[in-house]
Parts: sequence; C-alpha cells; structure tokens
Amino acid sequence: MERQRMIINELIKKLDMDLSEDFAKLSPEELRQRVDAAIAQIVNPARVKEQLVEQLKTQIRDLEMFINFIQDEVGGSGKVEDAQCDCGGSYKPSSRPPGNRVNPEDARRMQETGLQLMRRVLAVLQIFAVSQFGCATGQIPRTLWQKDQDNQDFSPLIEKLELSVERVRQLALKHQQAEHVICSSELQDIPLGGRDELTLAVRRELTLALRDLLAHGLYASSPGMSLVLAPIACLIPAFTPSPQTMHPWELFVKYYKAKNGRAFVESPARKLSQSFALPVTGAVVATPKQSLLAAIHTVLTEHGPFKRSADSELKALVCMALNEQRLVSWLNLICKSGALVQSHYQPWSYMANTGFESALTLLSRLSNLKFNLPVDLAVRQLKNIKDAF
Repeated sequence: MERQRMIINELIKKLDMDLSEDFAKLSPEELRQRVDAAIAQIVNPARVKEQLVEQLKTQIRDLEMFINFIQDEVGGSGKVEDAQCDCGGSYKPSSRPPGNRVNPEDARRMQETGLQLMRRVLAVLQIFAVSQFGCATGQIPRTLWQKDQDNQDFSPLIEKLELSVERVRQLALKHQQAEHVICSSELQDIPLGGRDELTLAVRRELTLALRDLLAHGLYASSPGMSLVLAPIACLIPAFTPSPQTMHPWELFVKYYKAKNGRAFVESPARKLSQSFALPVTGAVVATPKQSLLAAIHTVLTEHGPFKRSADSELKALVCMALNEQRLVSWLNLICKSGALVQSHYQPWSYMANTGFESALTLLSRLSNLKFNLPVDLAVRQLKNIKDAF
C-alpha cells in the first residue's frame, strides 16, 4: 500500500492536478475527466509539435520542388523558341520575332526573382523554427557530420600523393634525358595502349592518389536541402545518415556547368577558330579557366558516348593537365571556388581545412616538366571499333 500511495503521489505531482477539492465527493466519471485533462496538458503539446514538424517537412518538399522548377526554367529559357499554335481559338501572336531566343536580361531577372522568393520563404521558415522550437541557424547538430576519426586523418593520403608525384617526376626526367616522347602514333602499336611506364604511373598512381585526396570529406548535397538545412537544424534527428559520397570528377563537371562551359566552348567564335586553327582573340593566350572548361568539354565529349567510368574521365583530365602544364592552376580554380567547397566538402575535410595548399605544392614539382601523355586510352579501342563499322 505504501508503494502504491507513493506512485499515486508522484503521478499527481507530474500531472499537476489540483488537490484543493475533496476527491471523495467526485464521481468516477468526473475523476476520469480530471485525469484525462491533466494528461492532455502534457500530451497535446507534443502532438502539436509533431504536427508542426510534419507541416515543415511538407513545406520543405514543396520548396525543393519549386527550386528545381526554377532551375529548370532558367536553364531552359535560353533554348525555348516560339511555337505556332494551330488551335481554333483566337490568340495574340508573340511580339518577339519567331525563332529568337529569350532575352538574357529577362532570364537573369527571372532568376533573381526566384532567388528573392526563395530567400523570403527561407526567412519565414527560419523565424517559424526559432519561435516554435528555440533553435537558431548556428545550431546544426554535430552528429550530422559525424565521421570516424580514422577517416578524418588525411596524412596517409598526402604521403601517397607525394610518393606518386616523386615517381612520376623521376620517370619524366628519365624519359626526357633519353629523348623519349610518348606520342599517339607510337601507342597505336601497343595492344593495350597502357604499357608505357610513365603513362601507367600517371594514370594508376598519380591520378588515383589525387582522386583519394580530393574525395576526402567530399559529399553530394541536395540543392534544395542545402538551402533549407540551417533553418530547421534543430529538427534533424541524431541518427541522420551520412551524406552520400561523390566522385571528384563530378566536382569538375559541376564547375563546368556552373561556369556555363558548354556555352563557352560551343560559341560561334570558338567554333570558327577551331575550324581554321586560328586564335579566338588575336594572340591572347587562353586563361586557366578557359583552358579548364575546354578540357572538361573534350573529356565529356570523347568519353560520354562510350559511358566510361568517372575514374577514366579523371585520368584523361589529369593527362591533359600535365600535357598543358596546367595541373596546379586547374586544381587551384576548383579549390578557390567557394560555392563548390562549401556545398560539397564537410568541415573536417582536407579541402576545407587546408585549401589543398600542401597538395598543390607537391604537384608544382611537375609543372616544369614536359609531358605528351595519351588522353584517349580509355576510349581509343572503342573509337576504332566504331570507325571500323
């Protein structure tokens, strides 16, 4: 009886029930109503909070869909042309001449309007989250980016890169001293195309070591979720799974798309210059950005139709960079791209912590060496088969 009385007293305290009245005078139904009301005071706020969380999730999904819609609209606005309508109803013809593209100024204004609208929606979500749940944008839980301590140590990756750089450097010096030049015609006679020692060292050692270091802390972020993550940071459960990893080659592709690489490479001026082997603007040397966009475009054009792996495409890009003595400058463009680094690298990553400086210093040892590496090893046989048919 004593234990039962103690339990009842504790329940009365937790339920915050009013004991001023004599419960002996109340009927069983009235007592049940009093208890239900006391329990509801505790349970209902939790249910309301769950409903608010569900509403927030729904709004976030709608916002992500809206963001994707805006991106598709802006991305495709430059290609949409006026179409003729054959329906019976009367309509006003477009004031724009048929066949003309959307004015770039209109596309830019549309993009700015969409971004302003998204900022307003995010501000409302943030105010709502702070007022209802008492969390701020800086309270992103540490568990979201948790990773094993072993994976955060990048010193083995640096050592691996240093060894591969030194090996490639020694082989390149050896080949230069022997006046050995790796040219495409020589490699045609090699059955597998990759028997050359220097080529193997670049593709299988240097590129893979560089890939592993670039992949340290690299993840694929959702464009919508990255925008709405901070306002609802306190709602993210502690068991949130780790973000999906991303191949470093995709980072170069994202840079290519962000800088409108296709529009730059396929511009009429560049098409004419390539056709007649003339410089685009007099004798001006291409900037690192222009050469990087052109190189990525070349790799995508040659490897895309044959569905080659991301490793093969990254190897081709590294070979092109060494041939043009631009490996450090191209990587530096990626490292200095704040939007890419902030969106795809975790805070503990090598890129976010060091800016890739020590790796660039190591790779600079190869900047003064001349290379003539094959770029299309992964697709050469496939192209030959295609040409044969």
